[in-house]
Amino acid sequence: MAADDEQVRLAIYQGFATTGAAPEADGLATSLGIDTSAAREQLRRLACARHVVLDEEDRIVMAHPFAAVPLGFSVMGTSTLWWGGCAWDSFAIPHLVDHEPDVLVATRCPACDTPHAWVVNRHQPPDGPQVAHFLVPVTHMWDDVVHTCTHQRIFCGEACVGRWLASTSNERGYVMDLATLWRLARGWYRGRLDRGYERREPAEAAAYFRDVGLDGSFWGL
Repeated sequence: MAADDEQVRLAIYQGFATTGAAPEADGLATSLGIDTSAAREQLRRLACARHVVLDEEDRIVMAHPFAAVPLGFSVMGTSTLWWGGCAWDSFAIPHLVDHEPDVLVATRCPACDTPHAWVVNRHQPPDGPQVAHFLVPVTHMWDDVVHTCTHQRIFCGEACVGRWLASTSNERGYVMDLATLWRLARGWYRGRLDRGYERREPAEAAAYFRDVGLDGSFWGL
């Protein structure tokens, strides 16, 4: 990645980590001493490289695991409140933001609207009978990444997953317990707040998925 693009990437991620909010292009330009038009172009390049997700006006929607819009989860630290982009990202935030000892992840079951909340830390997965359901297979997650993240949700249990699938006419994706979700989230974004971060190659991602206990064609395995 070009040095100027990396500078913008770091500013975005560090801003999200410390404030919970996405910086605007003009704010990035001012803080980095560049033109707003240059900042917008750098944002577009970062989006092409899948480091950020932009809307039609080049505003940041997501910089995984952070989101600028509500997608079903809130993540509350001692002094910062984040939108979690999905179940995966919400459980990942405490592993990435190391100034927080733990966070409170909250959501509602998409099937029955029951509220759920867990204290998520870096040491062990939270207890609970709930399950996460991922609708979109890994090979298509970036076809429409906002749709993908919107449909990585946590349900009361298998019965609620079944009711939601029946009511929405969706096919079953992949279901995992909270411990597996925590392991998936634990190291996926490691290094993303550091200079020189690089996204995993497909083979590296597949090895990671196997290591955390995932299997099957849904994960490209």
